[in-house]
Amino acid sequence: MHTSQNLAYAVQMNISLRLLRYVTAAADCGNVTEAARRLQVSQPSVSAAIAELEQMLGIAIFVRHHAKGVTLTPAGQRLIQGARLLLKHAEEFSNTAESLSDVERGEITVGCFPTLAARFMPSLMLEFSDRYPMIALHLEEGDHEQLMRDLAQGRIEMAITFDGEVPACFDTTPLLPLPPVAVLPANHRLARANDVSLTELEKEPLILYDKVNYVTSLFDALGLEPNIALRLKSFELIRGLVARGHGYAIDRVVPLTTTTYDGGHVTIKPLRDKLPPAQVVTVTPGAQLVRPAVRMFAAFVEAALQRAHLNDDGDAGEAASAA
Repeated sequence: MHTSQNLAYAVQMNISLRLLRYVTAAADCGNVTEAARRLQVSQPSVSAAIAELEQMLGIAIFVRHHAKGVTLTPAGQRLIQGARLLLKHAEEFSNTAESLSDVERGEITVGCFPTLAARFMPSLMLEFSDRYPMIALHLEEGDHEQLMRDLAQGRIEMAITFDGEVPACFDTTPLLPLPPVAVLPANHRLARANDVSLTELEKEPLILYDKVNYVTSLFDALGLEPNIALRLKSFELIRGLVARGHGYAIDRVVPLTTTTYDGGHVTIKPLRDKLPPAQVVTVTPGAQLVRPAVRMFAAFVEAALQRAHLNDDGDAGEAASAA
């Protein structure tokens, strides 16, 4: 039987990592007694491990030299090379498994709705990494439906999104409400008003963020029918088109600047209609499936967004008055 076949056979036999550690230590030390001392086990234990593995594989791993230790046979050299790789992978797996239950180290993969990600995640990620430098935070973007799919398939561990249809097996935690606002060109006829009504905007071209039914539901609630001009997937492109007079938009997330990518300007106006706010939420698998580090990050996000929301009261007022 060739050595590669022996290794495959060993895997099928569920060869223990203990045997591989003992035999590898003997190869490293070139002496069974020294290997036992390094492993802090008895010399017969190492000798027995070598004999057991040789019998299992049907090969001679070592050449024994009386009173001079052991050296590897050609087959043993190939075996030990593979054993070292396997032991290294086992160590890495052990470290990964250990980090899963460690609150303050490891990796977290979070999915976020694009407008929320652009507005909040840069500062959130910076503050979180400063506070917990041993946790690597990975960010994915997606609309609500994509985030739910990613969460169900295990590609992300938590989603930050707007309240919507969520599978019954997931847990939803409200974070903060965001009232809708109108995004208008800086030279719009209502730019100097303190607030606006959807009735005043109903006939004007509306530029919608694609796949968002929340905005149309606001018009439905008032018995109005919006004049939808475009549906786009880039909220910054929407702001740019609004700034250049192509229409208006209804948004839930207010950026801290009224300047667009191409140097245009928009103005933000609160809606005086009595309309339900958009609810920002975190969505996670059932509580028993959420790792401690993810629970910690969820609590961090909740507290941080609450602080940001309080600060935004002043910032939003400044943005609304800026032109």
